[in-house]
Amino acid sequence: MKADALRGHLDPMILAVVEHEPLHGYAIMEALQARSGGAVDLPTGTLYPALRRLERAGYLASEWSTVSGRKRRTYQLTSAGQKMLADGRGEWETFRAVIEGVLRPRTS
Repeated sequence: MKADALRGHLDPMILAVVEHEPLHGYAIMEALQARSGGAVDLPTGTLYPALRRLERAGYLASEWSTVSGRKRRTYQLTSAGQKMLADGRGEWETFRAVIEGVLRPRTS
């Protein structure tokens, strides 16, 4: 699935992945792949700018940690991010229902 197809949905998807535990960037990419059955395979040039944008907006907080001798930035959801995720889920349900209503064949 191309990043263009995710436009408007990527931010809530990222927030959903870090909803229950802080993760570093590569783990976020792996979680997106796993949760999507491999359909979402974002290049780092798409994910990391999105993470920085979400952090600047106050939806994510990050901190540096050292794991196995490597420094990693770990991201976690903020309270503003929780609200944005809830809003994103509502918008997705509305979007899904509209598209499904148009594309699903009617039975007479």
